[in-house]
Amino acid sequence: MSVLLPRKMHRRAVLRGALGGAAVSVGLPFLDCVLNDGGTALAATGQALPVRFGTWYWGMGHTPGHAIAERTTTAKGIGFLEETKALKPLEDYLNFFGGFATPLDGHSNYTHFTGWVATRTGTSPARNAEIPAPTLDVLVSDAIGKGTRFENMSVTSSGMPKANYSARGTDSRGNAEISAVALYQRLFGPEFVNPNNADFKPDPRVMLEKSVLSGVAEQSKAYVKTVGAADKARLDEYFTSVRQVETQLALQLEKPARNEACTVPKNPSDLDVKDEPRVARDMDHVIDTHRQMAKLLAMAVACNQTRVFNMAFVDDFANVRRNGETYTHHLLTHEEVIDQKLGYQPLTFWFNQQSSNGFAEFLTEFVNVKEGAGNLLDNCLIFASTETNYARVHTIDGIPIWLAGKAGGRVKTGYHIIGGADPITRVGLTAMHAMGVPIDSWGTKSLRTGKLVSEVLV
Repeated sequence: MSVLLPRKMHRRAVLRGALGGAAVSVGLPFLDCVLNDGGTALAATGQALPVRFGTWYWGMGHTPGHAIAERTTTAKGIGFLEETKALKPLEDYLNFFGGFATPLDGHSNYTHFTGWVATRTGTSPARNAEIPAPTLDVLVSDAIGKGTRFENMSVTSSGMPKANYSARGTDSRGNAEISAVALYQRLFGPEFVNPNNADFKPDPRVMLEKSVLSGVAEQSKAYVKTVGAADKARLDEYFTSVRQVETQLALQLEKPARNEACTVPKNPSDLDVKDEPRVARDMDHVIDTHRQMAKLLAMAVACNQTRVFNMAFVDDFANVRRNGETYTHHLLTHEEVIDQKLGYQPLTFWFNQQSSNGFAEFLTEFVNVKEGAGNLLDNCLIFASTETNYARVHTIDGIPIWLAGKAGGRVKTGYHIIGGADPITRVGLTAMHAMGVPIDSWGTKSLRTGKLVSEVLV
């Protein structure tokens, strides 16, 4: 009697086709059929599943005393309070860092700028708008980003292209993608040059209404026949998720109801960068855009289109409003009266809570993607930071930072780390060390450190 053993397949990374006269592609996640029996490495090469790195940014810090319970020493266990309660179910994927210092080395504290620059570059800027060194995601991308379609991808739900906290230097801070529809086009419509029209690109209306999946229908049917039952179910779930995102994005292309009060502002492309208006967005719109972008980014990461990514929830000046309110989040931090019974500014607190909720939703999208023996967040490390501790007084000592994910087993989780006024660069150095960046120390002057946060490293 002969026994047929299942044969591991070489990885197929993408399905390609055409839709509306343009090339389209659908990246594929790592299926069981291309992995070893333990689900930890590629069967054909023995290479471990890739570990990805991301950053997540939110503006205006948090509410001290109402976000995370205070500690005096580093310990296992994170005390989630009302502001961060949405993150409690994800504690097994999180480490929280508080009590670290951001020394200025004689420079001014350029509000809502110095904090994020020092935290992400390891150097305090000597002047406003200066980014004196590469941000840590760029250093990680240099180490692990090669060989992917997008070496480093930056997106924001803030509606502001300049809300990008990734740069190689002052003059290389590019624009982040602000449109979920445009992000969808980038991911599923590969670079395409029609010999008859070099400017031809996939039409998003066609892609969304007909579905990019219809462009690869024949390939997908043939491919599904070659995989086992578990992978068939996985592909069905993945394709269903793609279609759900398309349906949601298609609504954005529908003509809105007529509104006589609505006027079209001057095209931002006609303005100098220095005059670019900081247009306040409705928080509901930010949340919806972020939700769609989170799904698309998780797909891009799972399909190995990128290994380094940056997501900005709201910009550093938090130009967002609550529906029906006049003041933006930023203005509220300065103008709103503290409720003596609650002990904080109620509307400001609400915005901070939305940021925690958004981060929880973002991480959940990665947890929901099965990958090998675990999920996508098991094979990611996400550095989440802001630019201030308490926005009302612009404090930059004690800026809260999260590390989310287990980095392929390189990081232990569930810790509240107390910085003890050590330089905040210890967190970034630890993250880069976990990602294999070949550096022994990081930062300049008082921010320079070679001391890792060993408690979270395996």
